[in-house]
Amino acid sequence: MRRTWLIFSQAVTVAVAVLFVIATLKPEWLPRRADGSSAVTVLPPLPAATPAPSAASAPQGAVTVSYAGAARRATPAVVSITARKAPPRPSQSADPWFRFFFGDGAAQQPQTGLGSGVIVTPDGFLLTNNHVIEGADDIEVQLADGRTATARLVGTDPETDVAVLKIELERVPAVAFGNTDNLQVGDVVLAIGNPFGVGQTVTSGIVSALGRDQLGINTFENFIQTDAAINPGNSGGALIDTGGNLVGINTAIYSRSGGSLGIGFAIPVNTARQVMEGLVRDGQVTRGWIGVEPRELTPEIAETLRLPVRQGVLITGVLQSGPASEGGLRPGDVVTKVADKPVASTGQLLNAVAALKPRETAVISVQRGERALDLTVTVGTRPKSRARQPQ
Repeated sequence: MRRTWLIFSQAVTVAVAVLFVIATLKPEWLPRRADGSSAVTVLPPLPAATPAPSAASAPQGAVTVSYAGAARRATPAVVSITARKAPPRPSQSADPWFRFFFGDGAAQQPQTGLGSGVIVTPDGFLLTNNHVIEGADDIEVQLADGRTATARLVGTDPETDVAVLKIELERVPAVAFGNTDNLQVGDVVLAIGNPFGVGQTVTSGIVSALGRDQLGINTFENFIQTDAAINPGNSGGALIDTGGNLVGINTAIYSRSGGSLGIGFAIPVNTARQVMEGLVRDGQVTRGWIGVEPRELTPEIAETLRLPVRQGVLITGVLQSGPASEGGLRPGDVVTKVADKPVASTGQLLNAVAALKPRETAVISVQRGERALDLTVTVGTRPKSRARQPQ
């Protein structure tokens, strides 16, 4: 029985194989239906996979998403920065026994820091972070085309963490300035820099938030928050929009490991440009100052003082004979506007006052108990940075 079954299965297999060969090579040998079609249907071959159209080959009207144009316009102006400073010499280096056991210090290598920068003018002015070049004795810049140059430090502003450098090269590429006033949460941005020293890298993301402050990074904080990957070495690099325009200088990341966790911060280009113009023109940044001690206005404080407003900045101290005192501000006043610009936090008050021009007058709106007042203040010049000072 088993032998019979094996013979039968082999015969069926051979018959099916013969039928398949005939249907493929000589279908006319097979019997026809009444409608003239073959009694055996041969499946057509699968169509070849069609490659996805590229930006260059896509048919007209097709939607493609690529930021190659923006990256191509901006990357030539983004540079790598190597900052070197001499190593600290041990205090025991004059001791002959110390030199006998540890050498004379010749083996110590210069301390080297890596960062990024952005060329913003055709005559070679660069923007970067102050912390990238702080304390450096020698600053070397490498362009995307491979050229290198020694950079001259024009000036720094530690309160915004901005530094301005100058290189002397011919045919220097420069990025175009954007306008952060037009930036919105959700806009696509690209971060360009030299993370970990691996070479120029472009990452993409969106604007996650605007006006981030109270982070404890700088004195003046008004950061653009983005989820574009920013890592060590990106500091001082460019944050650009989809048109290839500079909208920020990458500065810091929130990280538990030292790598990107999707929360990065950039200095708005409007702030960086204002700082650069002051450093190039005057060698320093001049800011407004009125001489007050501010404090956040909490709902509990507003309730205690029976204030009709819930947003503003409480003034806890006024510098005697300072601009605010001369203009009529008192401790207990709540500042709601500076030059028609609403303020709801101490950071916003600091930035709004700093943006005022010294020796000019400004109207400061305050809530004093149940009365709303507009006070005219002659703005002073902010003193040089100290550990703590009135705003």
